[in-house]
Amino acid sequence: MSERDREAVKIAIDNQSLPCVVSIKTGAKRSLDQNRLQRQWLNEAATQGDQTAEEYRAYCKLHIGVPILRSEDEDFRVQYDAIIKPLPYEQKLLLMQEPIAFPVTSLMTTSQMGRYLDAMYVELSGQGLVLTEPKDAA
Repeated sequence: MSERDREAVKIAIDNQSLPCVVSIKTGAKRSLDQNRLQRQWLNEAATQGDQTAEEYRAYCKLHIGVPILRSEDEDFRVQYDAIIKPLPYEQKLLLMQEPIAFPVTSLMTTSQMGRYLDAMYVELSGQGLVLTEPKDAA
C-alpha cells in the first residue's frame, strides 16, 4: 500500500456513515509468480495423474488452503463454516471448482500462499507426481 492509498482509505472511512465495520489485513496479496507456479503444478499433475487440473485445484484448495485460512482469517472461517462446512465432501469439492470457485487462494497473502504452495508440493509429490522444483520454475 502506498501513502496515496493510505490517504484514500482514510477519506473513505471518514465518508462512511456510522455504524460501520472496517477490516485491515497485513501482508501483500499473493504474487503473480506464486499464482503461475500453482497453475504450472496443477497442469503438471493433470498430465501425470487421474484428475483434471481443476479437480487437483479443488482438492488442494479444500485440503490445504481452507485450513490455512480458517486458522488465520476469522471472516473466512465464519463464512466457510456457515456455507461450506455442513455440506457433503463431494459438494465441497464441486464448490471449490469453476464456475463457482469459492474463494480461497485468491484471498491469501504472499506468506499464506507460500505455505500453501509448500504444502501443495509435498501433497502432490507425495502422490508420486513429479512437479517442477520452485527454483527451476522461473
